[in-house]
Amino acid sequence: MDTSAPAPRTVLDRIGNTALLPLRRLGPRNGSRILLKLEDGNPTGSIKDRMALAMIEAAEADGRLQPGGRVVEYTGGSTGVSLALICAVKGYHLDIVSSDAFAAEKLAHMRALGAEVHVIASDQGRMTEKLTRDMIEAARVITADNGGVWTDQLNNTDQLQAYHTMADEIWAQTDGELDAFVQIVGTAASLRGTAERLRMYDDSIAVVAIEPAESAVLSGRPTGAHKIDGVGAGFVVPLWHDKVADAIELVSTEEATAMAVRLAQQEGLFAGTSTGANVLVALRMAERLPPNSTIVTVMCDTGMKYLSK
Repeated sequence: MDTSAPAPRTVLDRIGNTALLPLRRLGPRNGSRILLKLEDGNPTGSIKDRMALAMIEAAEADGRLQPGGRVVEYTGGSTGVSLALICAVKGYHLDIVSSDAFAAEKLAHMRALGAEVHVIASDQGRMTEKLTRDMIEAARVITADNGGVWTDQLNNTDQLQAYHTMADEIWAQTDGELDAFVQIVGTAASLRGTAERLRMYDDSIAVVAIEPAESAVLSGRPTGAHKIDGVGAGFVVPLWHDKVADAIELVSTEEATAMAVRLAQQEGLFAGTSTGANVLVALRMAERLPPNSTIVTVMCDTGMKYLSK
């Protein structure tokens, strides 16, 4: 038994240092490797634990967030659950604006951790630009009425440091043998932060963004509605810029769902539709890159968050 690592003081010390696992049965046939960063290993089962902690710690460090203070955020669910965990540990009140468009498990998890959840009605359970903007406005009003720190994830650059750390982990785990990084875009923070740091190690690494085919605004197409949880805001998000990625791939809700099912049934990795999209595009990249390439992508969260869907 390894006793060299210090014992965690709180559950927050368990955020990060997640495993990197190769796909076996879904892997490409040309000798390339697809490695999946298992972010379901974080305490709430989501990559968002990283960025939520970074945003809260930054607000503490510069004095915006005082002991016993209030935090406000709009979210598709995973960021809200992560913030709820951190606020529970640190003793902050949390107001979350979310929607019935997102998995009921996420809303229940936020409430279980003590968050006050304000639910905005969606258009038939679909993610749209209007829904995103309605959630943002509701968070603004709550902050104006009650005070507190609005973490404002679509604009908050404090979270990028969390993904620099994830990139450091990926670089170490691959021994610097990495040809491409693939990630779907929500706020764009995870793709941008990870890509920034990986390119500092090797600027030849290909960075590929993914967005829902039904609402491919980053690709210059019209806004639309889709059902891939937590991504595809319906407009070009503030943290995105044209140099974030070398290419953009489109994946439909149907394709993402089908791959998430395959991932569970063939690899035993139970994840959401955003992960399904990531794996699908990683497989596409494996076919385009030279044989024996290494492609890293992300298992964004656990499928336990989506059982009702």
